[in-house]
Amino acid sequence: MSDGARREELLARRRAALGPAYRHFYEDPVEVVRGEGTRLYDADGIEYLDAYNNVPCVGHSNPRVVAAIAEQAARLNTHTRYLAEPILAYSERLLASLGAPLGHVMFTCSGSEAVDVALRLARFETGRAGVVATANAYHGTTTASAEVSPSLGPAVAPGPTVRLIAAPSPEATDAEAEGRRMAAHLAAAVADLEAAGHGFAAFVCDSIFSSDGIRPGPVGLLRPLAEEVRRQGGLFVADEVQTGFARTGEEMWGFRRHGIEPDLVTLGKPMGNGMPIAATAARADLLDRFGRETRFFSTFGGNSVSIAAATAVLDEIEAQDLQQNALTVGTYLLAGLTALAHRSPHLANPRGAGLFLAVDIPDPDATGTPARLLEALRDRRVLAGLTGPAADTLKIRPPLVFSQTDADRLLAALDQALADLS
Repeated sequence: MSDGARREELLARRRAALGPAYRHFYEDPVEVVRGEGTRLYDADGIEYLDAYNNVPCVGHSNPRVVAAIAEQAARLNTHTRYLAEPILAYSERLLASLGAPLGHVMFTCSGSEAVDVALRLARFETGRAGVVATANAYHGTTTASAEVSPSLGPAVAPGPTVRLIAAPSPEATDAEAEGRRMAAHLAAAVADLEAAGHGFAAFVCDSIFSSDGIRPGPVGLLRPLAEEVRRQGGLFVADEVQTGFARTGEEMWGFRRHGIEPDLVTLGKPMGNGMPIAATAARADLLDRFGRETRFFSTFGGNSVSIAAATAVLDEIEAQDLQQNALTVGTYLLAGLTALAHRSPHLANPRGAGLFLAVDIPDPDATGTPARLLEALRDRRVLAGLTGPAADTLKIRPPLVFSQTDADRLLAALDQALADLS
């Protein structure tokens, strides 16, 4: 069977078995069968550079993580209702890195569930239902998290108790002024929630505003916003699913770049390098009444094998100094993107923090330039993504083990793809 015929057969089986809600990348999808570090391999052994997947944050098939999973699976895998030292050691280590006032952590299986738990906590604590998010945010796929995920489309979000405000402007340079602008919009959204009888429970955002088009700065803009959230009596939920675990290079956690102390933090995706583990960290006092009057339990959240994987991820980040690598390689890659943008009319406004980068792909004549550029990169065996309300921003978010050599390969492929477009 030819490669093309095999792909068509797989696509037909996929449509039949998984249904129409599932999407795939690229017009000519890649069938990946193996991964190692920053590389993915297809069924024919062809190598691709992965500049997109943040979930395997310490690299595909990381030996330390694989060994931890196998060893723990061979010994025990159970839930959190028994006493176990590994989950306590991991929790203490995680909370120490997050810093005060975050004092407790609750484990789930996905970031969506973690956001769901955070919203449940905020609504329980405040006695109010209203939530404010940004205009094209993505926070998950449960009912509660989907309602604050307008990027899923008008058929899904926002929910009736949700109001949206604009993300930071990509042109903003004054953190205080931009923060005050967003704070004023939040105050208006809260007033609308109160007029509708919902009140205000929480504001939720990821600190790099990934689905809004990636807005890494100006650093500090979240401070006036966090102050306004508290002035309005709500809780600040920092969604660290994408920006956490050393991704931005400057700090271990995205919210710390902006110098704020959130009330709740949600974690997911990279936490177990692909194992299903996520968490909600909370101010200790927020769980006092919640713990007395209700309860929380997730059968698989914080299971023994996932905790082993998550521990190995922290070990690998520290042992390989991956936060510094994210900063060093990210800075180098951003400089390369900036040089390409100066030469090409197809790129604009390169930006980023650590190994979370973006560059806009102008498409004034609506000719599908962003999608064409993405496909051209795929043809050169480099995998990236698109983001933003119009899907016209190239998203580069590779594993944290991405090297300067990898960055050079990406830049060379992008340069060639741009030449083809021209």
